[in-house]
Amino acid sequence: MPTPKFAHVVFQTGQPAAMRDWYCSVLDGHVVYEDEALAFITFDEEHHRIALLKSPTPLERKSPATACMHHVAYTFDDLDGLLDRYVLLRDRGITPAVSIAHGVTTSMYYRDPDGNFVEMQIDNFAAPDDATHYMHGPEYAADSVGPAFDPEELLKARKSGATVDELTNRSWSVQAELPDPMGVLMGAH
Repeated sequence: MPTPKFAHVVFQTGQPAAMRDWYCSVLDGHVVYEDEALAFITFDEEHHRIALLKSPTPLERKSPATACMHHVAYTFDDLDGLLDRYVLLRDRGITPAVSIAHGVTTSMYYRDPDGNFVEMQIDNFAAPDDATHYMHGPEYAADSVGPAFDPEELLKARKSGATVDELTNRSWSVQAELPDPMGVLMGAH
């Protein structure tokens, strides 16, 4: 049986220029095609990964009370790649709404101009079976979302010589002063 692979995601937007520019910045993408009705953006060999349907009338920004797709995720090969993207975006004024040590992944969630979440992540296990095994363990069962972390602290620790194994373990990231990650993801913060 053939298995499908991800092709693209389409957003309907009333602010196409802001959305186009944001996705080109965040994904280091470029516009492949654009007219008054739509725009296609890619960041790899595919002809488009993001499509924007341009509404001729203003649309309401997504709210936490809207039933919809919650987020789309992009993965990096390693922690240094994720941190490099964090620094690039931070220096462009784009910062995560929340960063979470899920255990299975280390993730930074950004909000686009329409309020959609975009997750930038790394897998913390080399093999999918190892991640699945972790999800059936006690640490994950005790907190399936995981604690929030400060990406600046992650960057500082990595620059100070902390290993990837140390930094992808949830224990380093627990900080009481950070907001509840689930509250941020569900719009309570």
